[in-house]
Amino acid sequence: MIDHLSIAVRDLEKSAAFYAAVLAPLELSRLVERPDRIGFGKRYPELWLNARPTMAPIAADIGAHVALRAPSPEAVAAFHTAALAAGGTCDGPPRSRQASMTTYFGAFVRDPDGNRLEAVHFPAALKS
Repeated sequence: MIDHLSIAVRDLEKSAAFYAAVLAPLELSRLVERPDRIGFGKRYPELWLNARPTMAPIAADIGAHVALRAPSPEAVAAFHTAALAAGGTCDGPPRSRQASMTTYFGAFVRDPDGNRLEAVHFPAALKS
């Protein structure tokens, strides 16, 4: 349903390093580089970082929540560990969680700009 999304960041190269580390366990890599944006994905850019150097930090109670599929619970944990090592903050440790229709394994982090990211692994019956 969603083709791609864009996230505003203040320091493009710093954020690119953060996202490269965080997205690697989710099997996403840096695919496209332009002067003011960088795209990550598997075969084409699914997640773009857009440079917004004058942007204020995002407050914890506003902004977007981006959930990314992980291939396994171990990948969720690796995502969380990589985020903290790369300068992100914990917004919910890796663990089983209850969603609307099932339980899943997930973790939440904030990137250095305050964007909220989640890695999720759903049971095999719900994968699409």
